[in-house]
Amino acid sequence: MQRPLLRLVLDTNIWLDWLVFGEPSLAPLKAAVAERRAELFIDAACEVELARVLAYDFGKHSVDAAAQAACLAECRRLARPVGSDPDSLAWGLTPNSLPRCTDPGDQIFLEAALAARADFLVTRDRALLDLGRRGLPFRIVTPDAWGQGSNSVFASANTNSGPDPEFR
Repeated sequence: MQRPLLRLVLDTNIWLDWLVFGEPSLAPLKAAVAERRAELFIDAACEVELARVLAYDFGKHSVDAAAQAACLAECRRLARPVGSDPDSLAWGLTPNSLPRCTDPGDQIFLEAALAARADFLVTRDRALLDLGRRGLPFRIVTPDAWGQGSNSVFASANTNSGPDPEFR
């Protein structure tokens, strides 16, 4: 029997690393997606945030309007919209069930991960990573942790098993 795909939500900075900066530490994530061992999800709020941030001045990595559109098109090609499949039922939990992130702007990533029934939220954001110890129904990891543990992640992930009993 084929193992279910791992469900991933990326925060905006990880999307930027993927689409704009070519960050080498994302190689294991990119390989997992390319090899169909994992699938990416994004919701409307996260896509709006990505579009907004793509317009920032990144110095030599700044992207013009055409490149911004290309980045968004690539994101849409790679990621499934949250709610696009019947498994996006959030384990019967609501966004109000989630702990509040100390950075209110990051709450959208928790909500997207919940709605997508993600196995992992991938980020480097300290405020989000600190919430990873709160018994959420998904794990919050850095790309480096994903890369270092990708073999064990695929071997041990209990995909879409729902929230930690302590979370409810």
